[in-house]
Amino acid sequence: MAEWIETFRGSVAPWECDTTEHFTIAYYFDRVDQASTALAEHLGLAGRLNTGVVPRRFNLRFARELRAGASFHVESAAIALDPALRLGHRFVDSASFEAVTWVEEVWEAVRLSDAERKAASRLVAAWEGPAIERRPEPSSTAGSLPTARGRIRPADLDEFGRVTLAAFVHRFTDAVFQASAAIGMTGDYMKAERRGISTFEIALRISAMPRLGEPYLVEPGIAHLGSSSVRLLHRMSDPRSGAETARLGQFGVQLDLDARRPAPLPPEIRERAARLLLPPA
Repeated sequence: MAEWIETFRGSVAPWECDTTEHFTIAYYFDRVDQASTALAEHLGLAGRLNTGVVPRRFNLRFARELRAGASFHVESAAIALDPALRLGHRFVDSASFEAVTWVEEVWEAVRLSDAERKAASRLVAAWEGPAIERRPEPSSTAGSLPTARGRIRPADLDEFGRVTLAAFVHRFTDAVFQASAAIGMTGDYMKAERRGISTFEIALRISAMPRLGEPYLVEPGIAHLGSSSVRLLHRMSDPRSGAETARLGQFGVQLDLDARRPAPLPPEIRERAARLLLPPA
């Protein structure tokens, strides 16, 4: 089996941390974007990136948080070629060498040529991360709240003219704050109670690549509600046609910012959140 290669190295800047006081998810995806491009070049697949790889799916599992000042690097490898190309990325604490986040990336519709397959087959490595759990999708997203709306701006695009992964996820982060406020987890509540949302699992699927200037709409619902845990399902679409562009499943807990442990949701917040529960599959 091939070795994993280093595809990014850097650190967590204070302005890249969120209200939960750890590395913001969108900036994880910024690094994944860079790591994925570096790995594609290593595999001889750089030409595929010019047109935008869609649909493309990402599954992230967070084992430990990264906070301001942490140094880290990303190691990547191809982990499977059939039935779809699967890439793996792991965020490694550069001081302790502990893998703190695991990322599976799937190019769902890409069919490799014989030459590409032959080159990539020599570079396949073993996946050493946790098993990816496939969460059931709700039977409908009807009744979801509008929580983010706008247009694709020049700063959202990368060197290939594609919307960056971070730009997608920043929109979903905006939606989280809107959805949280709708169930009573307002900024004032978070500040007064020293609470935040800590995500331990992300599933992102990009099904279409919006163009510069095109509008977007994000609508989330709740797919799971526990005593301290919530799984949000965000759907991004073109509001003119209703066609889905991307969706993101986000599984996390309400976090006590001082104890850094899950904290139960107050009854009034649970009651309001229950109104946003989506019908099960």
